[in-house]
Amino acid sequence: MTDPVRKAPSELDQLPDRDTEETAEWAASLDAVAKAAGSNRAEYLMRRTLQHAEAAGLALPKLLETDYVNTIPTSSEPAFDGDLEMESRITAWNRWNAAAMVTRGSRFGVGGHIATFASAAWLYETGFNHFFRGKEGDGSGDQLYIQGHASPGIYARAFLDGRLSEQHLDNFRQEAGGDGLPSYPHPRRLPWLWEFPTVSMGLGPLSAVYQARFNRYLENRNIKDTSNSHVWAFLGDGEMDEPEATAALTLAAREGLDNLTFVINCNLQRLDGPVRANFRVVQELEGAFRGAGWNVVKSLWGTAWDELFQLDTTGALLRRLRAVPDAQFQTYATRDVAYIREHFFGAEPALQQLAAVLSDAKIAECFHTSRGGHEARKVYAAYKAAVEHKGQPTVILAQTVKGYTLGPTFESRNANHQMKKLTGKEFRAMRDLLELPIPDAKLDDSLVPYGHPGADSPEVRYLQERRAALGGPAPARRVHPVAPLPQPAEKSFAALKKGSKQGMATTMAFVRLVKDLMRDKETGKRWVPIVPDEARTFGMEALFPSAGIYSPLGQTYDPVDRDQLMYYKEAKDGQVLNEGITEAGAMADFIAASTAYSTHGETMIPFYIFYSMFGWQRTGDQMWQLADQLGKGFIVGATAGRTTLTGEGLQHADGHSHLIAATNPASLNYDPAFAYEVAVIVQDGLKRMYGEKPEDVFYYLTVYNEPMPQPAMPEGVEEGIVKGLYKFKDAPAATSPDAPRAQLLASGTAIHWILEAQELLAADWNVFADVWSATSWGELRRDALEADEAALKGEFRTPYVTKVLADAPGPVVAVSDWMRQVPDQISQWVEQDYTSLGTDGFGLSDTREAARRHFGVDAQSIVVATLAQLAKKGSVPASAVKEARERYGL
Repeated sequence: MTDPVRKAPSELDQLPDRDTEETAEWAASLDAVAKAAGSNRAEYLMRRTLQHAEAAGLALPKLLETDYVNTIPTSSEPAFDGDLEMESRITAWNRWNAAAMVTRGSRFGVGGHIATFASAAWLYETGFNHFFRGKEGDGSGDQLYIQGHASPGIYARAFLDGRLSEQHLDNFRQEAGGDGLPSYPHPRRLPWLWEFPTVSMGLGPLSAVYQARFNRYLENRNIKDTSNSHVWAFLGDGEMDEPEATAALTLAAREGLDNLTFVINCNLQRLDGPVRANFRVVQELEGAFRGAGWNVVKSLWGTAWDELFQLDTTGALLRRLRAVPDAQFQTYATRDVAYIREHFFGAEPALQQLAAVLSDAKIAECFHTSRGGHEARKVYAAYKAAVEHKGQPTVILAQTVKGYTLGPTFESRNANHQMKKLTGKEFRAMRDLLELPIPDAKLDDSLVPYGHPGADSPEVRYLQERRAALGGPAPARRVHPVAPLPQPAEKSFAALKKGSKQGMATTMAFVRLVKDLMRDKETGKRWVPIVPDEARTFGMEALFPSAGIYSPLGQTYDPVDRDQLMYYKEAKDGQVLNEGITEAGAMADFIAASTAYSTHGETMIPFYIFYSMFGWQRTGDQMWQLADQLGKGFIVGATAGRTTLTGEGLQHADGHSHLIAATNPASLNYDPAFAYEVAVIVQDGLKRMYGEKPEDVFYYLTVYNEPMPQPAMPEGVEEGIVKGLYKFKDAPAATSPDAPRAQLLASGTAIHWILEAQELLAADWNVFADVWSATSWGELRRDALEADEAALKGEFRTPYVTKVLADAPGPVVAVSDWMRQVPDQISQWVEQDYTSLGTDGFGLSDTREAARRHFGVDAQSIVVATLAQLAKKGSVPASAVKEARERYGL
């Protein structure tokens, strides 16, 4: 006797069944349908039942995948609010000029992408004509994250409405002359047009989520009414492979960001080939977004497919569409009808019967070109559904053909991303397809012309009227005229400048300063503290009850530490953005806040504080995005350096962030040693970024977690702090005029090591060294490079570092808690013999003292390095170096 088949245990087995007989009847009914009408009918009934239950608000798990059909059937599409024929002509001109621009540019080898906009043209045109709010209406308008590779089409539209000339288009990707167009959306390169840089893949969707969230933050804090602003992010299905692209989906759903819409152009192609060659990316994305809590609208098939679906009385067509992988569907788009009849419809008899009543022309239209993303009515229906949906963000999955209208050599071909031009023959075919009035005489293989119906043509008037009704041109970046922020009162900085005998880490000094600045009546509410779930690590818990942690829900629970002074307080108007463990999310927050001056005409002062190691190393690409978007604010790498974070080891020991930061031209990088230096740098930053002549820069400060006595600020050092170097302590009085001299330079916490070394050199070796605080190796280098560049123009000046050290006797020894390459940035402009000490190599777990001895940067190692430099010049005996090593046990 065989054992009965046992079913897998289910969570339902744990729930009491109050009516087992009724349950059995439901199960028996389902079995009967499957037996009488087949499993397909049973599956259909179950799906419809679940959909009905979801619509009725029953608390059931949601379906994560629906059939491979349009969410909005043709019969349910809303009336199209516009002149479709006119919009078709406008789109045709834009398609033509986008292709012409890239083709003409290929003469100079600058490249460009044609196929992306060709597939997505209607996704953009429908938005521009009906949905995207401009900056000249009420509020801030919409925020558009344009897919980078589609930029030729956006330039073509700006050309059609008169914002760009033929000369501009001919200078696509040729910017050096000053009148060119950047390859992709770059606000720093074209600041009147592009609002957001997006082509670093994955960062567009991530930034769009946090921009929509920051819009709500401004509204909930009563700073700006952003209720009419909608965020649109245009993405490629291949781009969704990037982890950043889906990193914040649950945040958007959790906070109900119905002011956000993703439009994913599902042309089923990456740069090199199919997106999900053996699978179906549309269904995968639907499941991911539905699972994350988003509203999903699929616009997959064009109107030509309606007849096929009506004829599909058995569900065979739906089953086949669910089964065909992306790569095979791409093949159908490029093969003849006979191939499609055999390989698609030949899969089962029901499909063969369906195909028998279809003409070859109908099959070719459906499989070659008819996609939801190519029909304005279907795109319009999807967009309207998105903006009217409440309580959830929406993703629109629009299927298209990559290279659509460019001809058979482009459409759905694996290589079309790398194809940069069309031949004269291909342009003639494209002209005929688009029905454009361009004569053959202008279409030879030498230089294809741009097309324009005329500045006063019906097309241009229609386009401009549509944009006027929606609030002006788009895309567009506007820097609203805002008054400079008043500088905070000096008393906010006075405490740090006074110093403290009690040990205090510079991390704590910075946090105390910002707490005081947030109390300022004029600018306090403008501060946006951002931290990735490490606020208590940095001593910021005092901000929790005073400023509140932002949450659109407020606080719906009784916090466990409510009876404590510094309890965890969430509030709808909270000021602190405590993002959880996501440096990428916190950085996206920072970008949104730092550019609010242009996006919303509201100047905000964000400061983002994080474990130093997890800043530039982890999110350096976003730092470039920040620079491109002309963001301002303070980025603070806390617990900085390779040896101050005791015991944490290799992955937490940061010795290289300043090197990475030095590569970013917009970043002003400081490594302050004392609390008063922090105060002066922040004062300077507030003036430079938010004062009378605001600069498009941001500040990077590294601060330390090592409590040390904080001296009072000496007189007259402010200029040196800002420029990067000043003398902190003179050498002790020399015992004789001929006594050896040296110069010790240090940044950050290393200042304390050279102060001890100064004492040892004088007491043990009769060597007298001056101590210098190098607050910014990067700013010293920037100034020196500018002096070198001026010299090439015949304008000669001495770099600041050279001038300040000009009369300083002896060799220079530069020390930091960073790799030697950080202080070596200035070596070529120092006239004295120069050497550096640093923490090269991997970090390790140990005490601070042991780690510094290991890297050779402790006071004793500095003494030996100084003696070695002096010995080279004969200023001390060569034996002194060996003697010192033995004395100090090195």
